[in-house]
Amino acid sequence: MGLRTREDYIEALSKMNNNIYCDGEKVSRLDPRFEGCINVLAKTYELAQEPENAELMLAKSHLTGETINRFNHIHQSTDDLHKKQDMTCLCCNKIGTCCRRCMGIDAANAVNAVAYEAQKLPDRKTNYYDNFLKWLKNFQEKDLIASCAQTDVKGDRMKRPGEQLDPDQYVHIDEERPDGIVVSGAKVHISEAIASDEIIVLPCRSLVKGEEAYAVSFAIPSDSEGIKQIVSIREMHKREHYQKGFEPGYSDSYIIFDHTFIPWERVFLCGEVELGGILALLFALFHRHSYSGCKPATLSFTIGLASLAAEINGIKKAKHVKKILSDMIMIGQLGYAAGYTASDLGKPEVSIGGKSRPFGPGSYIPNVVFSNVGRCLSGENVWHEVEMLCDIAGGFPSTFPYEKDITNPETKAYMEKYLNRHPNMSIDDQIKFWMLFKDYAISAAAAPTFYGQFHGGGSPIMEQIAITSQYDIGRCEDIVRELAGMTPREKKDKEKK
Repeated sequence: MGLRTREDYIEALSKMNNNIYCDGEKVSRLDPRFEGCINVLAKTYELAQEPENAELMLAKSHLTGETINRFNHIHQSTDDLHKKQDMTCLCCNKIGTCCRRCMGIDAANAVNAVAYEAQKLPDRKTNYYDNFLKWLKNFQEKDLIASCAQTDVKGDRMKRPGEQLDPDQYVHIDEERPDGIVVSGAKVHISEAIASDEIIVLPCRSLVKGEEAYAVSFAIPSDSEGIKQIVSIREMHKREHYQKGFEPGYSDSYIIFDHTFIPWERVFLCGEVELGGILALLFALFHRHSYSGCKPATLSFTIGLASLAAEINGIKKAKHVKKILSDMIMIGQLGYAAGYTASDLGKPEVSIGGKSRPFGPGSYIPNVVFSNVGRCLSGENVWHEVEMLCDIAGGFPSTFPYEKDITNPETKAYMEKYLNRHPNMSIDDQIKFWMLFKDYAISAAAAPTFYGQFHGGGSPIMEQIAITSQYDIGRCEDIVRELAGMTPREKKDKEKK
């Protein structure tokens, strides 16, 4: 079928079954409240159609040799990892914040490696990797969008999946049948599932013997029977006079599986507990690597906001403003550099407990330490960036007037007089800027966006755990032992035995 256009994508959404619930109503995927969300994902199709973006937005399928959207590609080299990061940067720069299509590519790459290993098992339930490749070929040819459903409700956080009073707190297998499996449970906080063609389901944590029912992975059309989506939306205020250059919006779904049937040809894992845990870790790794493209790009937008706010306020030359801008630049560039290094050190290997081994069919996996360093550095600075914006802008955005009060003939002249802070910038441009600043920094949509930037891909504490568990701290101790003249680690360990 080739590459989809924006129009193709929206037409496909219009033909999907309605299983979406929002604010007490069952609604269509083209409900006006979802316009911004659809705009974000549609933008990725528009960018792929532009010749100047071809190197980043397009790739050659390793299955067919055909040109495909890079968001549907399996990484075959370190160059593919580099380009995925830069593609994410490009999309986020054009949108102003997250492009929301990274979940699909990250989930597909994780499943690709794990399904390959699962099919090698002698007691496998089905041909997992063959199933995935068939699904992937269709996914690439039709240029579809997939959301990734990983996060479970979790119930009592001090209990494992198999210890929960209600087994539905984690998505699990209810029944194995000759034609497929039946699953129940819920996945939560699933971004843009309302506007996705497919949902890829993964385990969300490590699993142990006895928790086989929770080691399940599959793909299913997002409008399938047996699925309900309960949706929250983050739309910006619509404007009548001061139009934006781009209208974004976001959604997150609770995806309810109520004895949902999954045919075997769409099952990629079924009961393999060790591989289920590795799949959870691998998706997190790929997604944290994507964050090193996403967050530096969204931080570029934040830097632009801070710089223009300083200019309009007449404080751009102040020393503290230069300090704030330099701090923001350093955070963004260090996050990007960590992601770039993670790409460059990528291998067809998985690292568990600090030990690496070949894994998967030869596709490339980013370096675990640098992926987590980039994500952690960027994520833990989210609230600091908001603080810095607040410092530069002052209290002005928090009480900025409504658009209709600015345009009302009775108040318009007063508003333009008292909102004007820059003699060489038109008042229209100043108003548009502060409206965008307010949308981004202090609107009803802003708070959950910052919250998501902090927690998305795992909170910083999760990256810190990954970094300390995977980094060779013993090597650092060896440097000290040698310089101090201490007994080398290996000899010391032997003496202990």
